[in-house]
Amino acid sequence: MNLPSDFISYTRQLMGDELYSRLEEGLDSQQSPVSIRLNPFKAQSLDVAAGLCDSAVPWCSATGRYLNERPNFTFDPLLHAGVYYVQEAASMFVDHIVRTFIKEPVRMLDLCAAPGGKSTALRAALPEGSVLFSNEPMRTRAQILSENLQKFGHEDVIVTNNYPHDYRKAGIMFDAILTDVPCSGEGMFRKDDGARAEWSLQNVDNCWQLQREIVSDIWKCLQPGGLLIYSTCTFNAHEDEKNVEWIASELGADIIEVPVEESWNITPAVVGNAPVCRFMPGISRSEGLFVAVLRKHGESETTALNASAANSKPKKDRKNQRKQTAQGGKQQAPDTMQALCSPDNFVARRNSDTIIAIPQRWADTYDTAASTLKIMHAGVTLGTEKGRDIIPDQSLALSRLLNIDAYPQVELSYTAAINFLRKEAITLPEGTPRGFVVVTYKGFPLGMEKNIGNRANNLYPTEWRIKSTHVPESECRVLAKI
Repeated sequence: MNLPSDFISYTRQLMGDELYSRLEEGLDSQQSPVSIRLNPFKAQSLDVAAGLCDSAVPWCSATGRYLNERPNFTFDPLLHAGVYYVQEAASMFVDHIVRTFIKEPVRMLDLCAAPGGKSTALRAALPEGSVLFSNEPMRTRAQILSENLQKFGHEDVIVTNNYPHDYRKAGIMFDAILTDVPCSGEGMFRKDDGARAEWSLQNVDNCWQLQREIVSDIWKCLQPGGLLIYSTCTFNAHEDEKNVEWIASELGADIIEVPVEESWNITPAVVGNAPVCRFMPGISRSEGLFVAVLRKHGESETTALNASAANSKPKKDRKNQRKQTAQGGKQQAPDTMQALCSPDNFVARRNSDTIIAIPQRWADTYDTAASTLKIMHAGVTLGTEKGRDIIPDQSLALSRLLNIDAYPQVELSYTAAINFLRKEAITLPEGTPRGFVVVTYKGFPLGMEKNIGNRANNLYPTEWRIKSTHVPESECRVLAKI
């Protein structure tokens, strides 16, 4: 591999000849491992198909799997149904961190979350009753993040498109924050030629300063005693150990040790003796990742989530009242709630003509966020009013709480499922009831069709569609029944 000369000289001096040689060998001669993480809310009876699974990812053994080859994931309908997520193995380490340190429901923020791999891992690991804010400052990346969180299908999520200082101004407090900060990308050298081409010492210098600004901006939003998970996908100490030491000394935190197994081959600090974790190609079976966990000084009497619930007061939804009055007093939202399991646990909110179901236990949190932040997605989007209809939303179709009996279902063949995901017309079986229909593949909802008799309208989101015109020679089969 053709590595930048400045990277070679700095990293060899940083790590020493032996460790650097192992890293360079890993970057130069080993293939990037392929790994996926099962969605525990959808894939309970599935695992990787025989012959494709290599082994479990040891720090995420319940759901993380190494594959012995890279399938053409785009053409697996179960990927689009949110049954699993393609994720680099080291990034799954957040699952281990959350399960180790968080034992009760919390409010958590993933600050730099796109495309959503760590957010879906966090949501899988957090105790039930927690609410996760998943944020991305860049609009186009936030749209991808929102798509992936909706496919994951968990209702206790709020996706936002904001900068850290927006959160500081909003005043929303969190019990845990993940800052997977933008970095110089050295850990992606093996996987991404662009990361090597764009690397420079100046970029490293820019990154470590930006990273401090990001953490400083969000620090006031972390509860006393709360957890900050700091991570980068780079190797240099400026963005890693030195930044963690700066956070601890300047902002006030203790760096806490994450228990790991020796067999995981995680490398300790290369500067100082702080209990940090380094994943390195050639040593661990992953791309490069640096992770540290810090606990903010001070103690909190209760979690941010519980404090918010205790201090909240019922608010009249005047905007919704005005909206309903202008429309002649429509009361369709409660009926739409019946498309969810346990509808009594939700309250309806409106965004223009869109009806959103928000879990009651954090409705006050949503209301605060909606008044201060740019929300891309929250809870379950039930549908959009259009004339006399409420057009069911893709978010509802993919929710783990979809009441499957609320709509007729049509099981699709593999070819029909791919055509549906391309947003092409498909033919529903004769006798399919008119109206809205859930289409499934291997029993998993893919989305909705509106059957109008002589044809059916494909309601799959245009921006989500498979754009490739490639026709697979055979069915892409990643998962199978256990």
